Amino acid sequence: MALSRSRRYEAVNYWPGFVDALSTMLLVIIFLLSVFMLAQFFLSQEVTGKDEALVKLNRQIEELTNLLALERTQKGADETKISTLSATLDAAEQEQKRLRDAASEGAVDADAASGKASAAATALDQQKQISAQALAQVDVLNQQIAALRRQLAAIEDALAASETANKESQSKISDLGQRLNVALAQKVQELNRYRSDFFGRLRQILGSRPDIRVVGDRFVFESSVLFDVGKADISPAGKQSLDSLASAVLDLEREIPPDLPWILRVDGHTDNRPIGGGQYKSNWELSAARAVSVVQYLISKGVEPDRLAAAGFGEFQPLDQGTDDESLARNRRIELKLTER
Repeated sequence: MALSRSRRYEAVNYWPGFVDALSTMLLVIIFLLSVFMLAQFFLSQEVTGKDEALVKLNRQIEELTNLLALERTQKGADETKISTLSATLDAAEQEQKRLRDAASEGAVDADAASGKASAAATALDQQKQISAQALAQVDVLNQQIAALRRQLAAIEDALAASETANKESQSKISDLGQRLNVALAQKVQELNRYRSDFFGRLRQILGSRPDIRVVGDRFVFESSVLFDVGKADISPAGKQSLDSLASAVLDLEREIPPDLPWILRVDGHTDNRPIGGGQYKSNWELSAARAVSVVQYLISKGVEPDRLAAAGFGEFQPLDQGTDDESLARNRRIELKLTER
């Protein structure tokens, strides 16, 4: 019973856990202090480097300022020295004149005046030597100024020559542009002549059919001449018309000079009625497919591919704004245009 009571009142020892907690906290504090000291060290190094650079720049600025002040001081001293020498020279000349006047007044003071004149002459010679040195310095400065003026004149001459060359270049460019425009106009006129001959030959070959006509500078086939409704495959009757067209194009290839850049552009057009299903999803696709079919057929007949181009315009370039069947038929067409490349 007594043993049971002693166990019940035995005190718990918290001291080891408290010591561990304090040790851990102390280690954390030491680690944080170490990190802080390292950061403080690197920051102080960077600030010290910047301060040193700033001090170096300030020192250089101060040195340049001192050099500038020294140069200005030297210039002022030289000017003062020249003024002093000029004043001294004037004074010596006045003194010599006065002594000469005094010598002429009497023979009594001749010796004294002669001595003074000799001294004045000696002083005058010394002043003249000093003045000669100053004048030599002035001559050197004048020579440097003259050299600078010659350099400026050379630069101005170079700029004037450059401007003259630029004007000549601009004149040549303008002349070349005019020549190019004249040459292009001649090529266009020559192409127009061949276009007229080509369309005239097509009219003779195809005859005066109402479904094949000339509109401006384009030769127009109604789609019904070449294709069935909603299709891009050339019909047998359309192939006969394209055979005549291919023959005319081959003759044109032989007649037009090789240096004249031309192509026969084949443009496909449709009416504005939407396509109701089938192989093509839109009038864009149908018009482009028909133009490509014509180009491919002409190539199969011997026309050079680099002389052909195909384009599809869908329903967006109508010839007739009407909505009747006749207007829609005119809008469904294949146009041939002989143009420059």
